[in-house]
Amino acid sequence: MAWYPDAVKMELQPESDKQEAIRPTQFIVHSIVAPWTARRTYEYWRDSTNLESHFGVDYEGTVGQYIGTETRADANAGANRRGDGTGAVSAETASNTKATDPWNAKQIEDLIAIGVWLHQRHGIPLRICRTHSDPGFGYHSMFPQWSTSGTACPGIARIKQFKTVVFPGIVARATGKTPGPEKPSTPTAPATPAVKEEAPMPAAKPITESVPASDRLPAGEYTLVKLAEDTAALQGPCTYVVTAYATVTGTPGTRVSARFHDLPLATGRPSLDLPIDGGAIGPDGTLNLSVTRNGALDKDEQLRLELRADADATITRRVLRALRTDA
Repeated sequence: MAWYPDAVKMELQPESDKQEAIRPTQFIVHSIVAPWTARRTYEYWRDSTNLESHFGVDYEGTVGQYIGTETRADANAGANRRGDGTGAVSAETASNTKATDPWNAKQIEDLIAIGVWLHQRHGIPLRICRTHSDPGFGYHSMFPQWSTSGTACPGIARIKQFKTVVFPGIVARATGKTPGPEKPSTPTAPATPAVKEEAPMPAAKPITESVPASDRLPAGEYTLVKLAEDTAALQGPCTYVVTAYATVTGTPGTRVSARFHDLPLATGRPSLDLPIDGGAIGPDGTLNLSVTRNGALDKDEQLRLELRADADATITRRVLRALRTDA
C-alpha cells in the first residue's frame, strides 16, 4: 500500500486490508456535496456506506487518506478496478450542499500536490484521460463508466477549474515548467505608436513542506514552532495565504492554542496575533491542528507561529502550505 506523506492517515478497516490490490493508472476528482472536514468524510465512509474514496480534501487544506493508493476504493464504478488489475485513485472534495461552488485556493493546492505525487509515485501520465480506461487525470462525470447512475460531479465550476487551473498546475509542477502567455507577433510597420507594455502580475508560488518532528511543548508556555526546517514560515516582501499543520501528542483532553506573529528583523519586536483555539488532544493521544493566516510582509519581516498546550505535549509532525506572491 502507498500512503501520501502529506495526508492525515485515517485508515478504513476492514476495507484497507480486504479489498483487492490495484495498479493505479488514473486520478479522478469528486465533490462530496457536503461542507465536511476530512475527518467527517472518513466517518461517513466508516459508518454510513460501503463506498469510499482514497482521499478527502476539505476547505481548510487538510487531506485525509483512507485507503492506500494500491488498494481498490469504490468511488468510481467501472474505474475502481478493471479486469487487468488497473484502477483509479479517487479524491472527494468538500463542497456546498449543491456542489455549485468552486474549489478554494487550499483545495486547488492540495489537488495539484496529490496529482504530482501520484505521477511521481505511480507513473500516472500527465494527460487528461481520453477514454474511460485511458491512463491519466479526470473528473467523475467525464465518462458514464465512472458512475453507475450518471452524475454531474464535481460540478460545472470545478470542471472548469480542473481544465484551466488544476490539471495545468499538476503538469507545470511535475515538469518544473511555468506556463505563460503566448508572445504576440511584432508588426513590421505599426500604424500607431508603440505602447509600453505593463509588467505582468507576479505569479503566486505554491509552497509545500512537511517534516517529522519531536518538539516539546512545555505546559502553559507559548513555544516558537519551526515550520519545516526554518523558524520562519515566510520572509517578505510578499503577500501570502499560509496554512500550518501540526500533529500534537500528549494527554487526552489537553487543549492546544496557536498564534502567528510578524517579526521585523531590524527591531526583533514581534507583533502578536490573538490566540487561536486549536482544539483538544483526542482519546488516542493525538491532535491534528491546522491554522490559516493571510496578509503581507515587508522586506526583512518574517511570519512565525507559536503553540501552547495546557499540559506537556510533543509535536511529531509539522507541515507548511502556502501561496506566496512576491512583492
